[in-house]
Amino acid sequence: MSAAVLAVPPESNASPSVSARPAAPCDYYCDDRDPALPLSSRRSGHRPSATPPATNPPSTGNAPPAAAAVICNRYCDARDPALAPANRLAQTVGVGGRQISLRFDDTDAMGWAVVSAAQQGDEVWLDRSFDAGVTWGSGSRLGNTAAPAGFGEWRTMMFNVDDWAGLGVGLLRACGRPAGSSTIACTAWYRTTWNAGERRTAAATALMERYNLGTGLFDTTGWWNSANALTAVIDNIRVTGMSSYRYAIARTYDLNIRAWQGNFINDYNDDVAWWGLAWLAAYDLTGDSRYLTTARAGADHIHRFWDSVCGGGIWWSSSKGYKNAIANSLYVQLNAALHNRIAGDTVYLQRARTGWTWFLNSKMINSSGLVNDGLTTSTCANNNQTPWSYNQGVPLAALTELYRATGDASLLTKARSLADASTGSGFLNPGGILFDDGGGGDVPSFKGIYVRGLAALNRQLADHPYTSYLRRQADTAYARDRSGADSYDQPWAGPFQRSDGARQHSAVDLMNAAS
Repeated sequence: MSAAVLAVPPESNASPSVSARPAAPCDYYCDDRDPALPLSSRRSGHRPSATPPATNPPSTGNAPPAAAAVICNRYCDARDPALAPANRLAQTVGVGGRQISLRFDDTDAMGWAVVSAAQQGDEVWLDRSFDAGVTWGSGSRLGNTAAPAGFGEWRTMMFNVDDWAGLGVGLLRACGRPAGSSTIACTAWYRTTWNAGERRTAAATALMERYNLGTGLFDTTGWWNSANALTAVIDNIRVTGMSSYRYAIARTYDLNIRAWQGNFINDYNDDVAWWGLAWLAAYDLTGDSRYLTTARAGADHIHRFWDSVCGGGIWWSSSKGYKNAIANSLYVQLNAALHNRIAGDTVYLQRARTGWTWFLNSKMINSSGLVNDGLTTSTCANNNQTPWSYNQGVPLAALTELYRATGDASLLTKARSLADASTGSGFLNPGGILFDDGGGGDVPSFKGIYVRGLAALNRQLADHPYTSYLRRQADTAYARDRSGADSYDQPWAGPFQRSDGARQHSAVDLMNAAS
């Protein structure tokens, strides 16, 4: 199912049929039903998965398991796998001559663990995580069971992957330990196809595994990366129609509206602009005027940092030490976008026009048509610093918004020349695949921002000239840079090694852009 809905908030288009029964030990059958009853012969197609990481975090199977709350979605935890209408093998790992397998019922969004070639006393269980496999806490050793004598195959009961009522977006893995051994083997983390039936929704679901319900931000990312992650989720709702994660919009807003200086304003003007654009995307999706009001507050704050140094432009931060490309291209985009959403506006349009004229004449665009990072402090010259991919993408989005505001076709002509330069750059596209050479928490966000801006321009142009480029990036990332749980790494050419919120939102941006 390609667009099944996970969450139960009223924003969702639909919701699964959730049983009215309490979290009790009996479902269709009661707990402790004999696992030796035959497995269902019905099986859905097996999707080849990425090779699991060389090492997995050790299971807590050696420790006494903490009590895990029973989760009830369509069915409650500890349902008999014999009742599953589907039986998909996710992965099998070997340990001590045994085979530990993770299987899924995608129809009901549940999974179970199986030990094959079992001997008496062999243990098998599930771990469940609600933070992308970082921890599993009380979700450890779900359904832990030991094989009796005389059975070549033994299994746990079925457990839910997600917690719909608690907004928990989950993963499962199967673990086992041969009798008399201290060695534990676990599969990699996987989930059902629920809310992950195609690559766009699967990438968004993997991103939401990292959404922290307590902070309203995305774990493993910084403040501004979370703004871009939220924007990617909102865009995903727009392009897929899967509204399961709409709750993140209001939750993020309510939990963070008073952070820093309030209204998502801090000392860095690019951060303020990223949040402003996120709230404009939220406004477009929901029509809630408070998001538009907050975006305006951010734009008005940023405008206070425009002065005559270097002939104009805004400062990157409140310390007024650097005028750079990203802050100033965002200034154009945000102001043009506000004009396009506010009837009768002239103020934001004038700011956007003036900002673009200054940007074009600033010499930050080099002779190759790429945008370098910023201007030197002493002479206001192009500093020839790295032309990061996001420095190329935001001007494309800015010019597209400004064209919508003015109808000036020359803006699209300029945007197209910049896009041709960046998509054709061997520096940015080694082997034809977009790549930013650098580490740290910021860089993994850059490519997602680039393809988002390129896609905005591509939609505006009648011949959609960058569709094949975007699809090549998405197809390559999906084939080479994806884990079995649909997480993505930074190099879209692969191989997959690790993921985090910034890497994942860039992948969501990419899958959205290639739609």
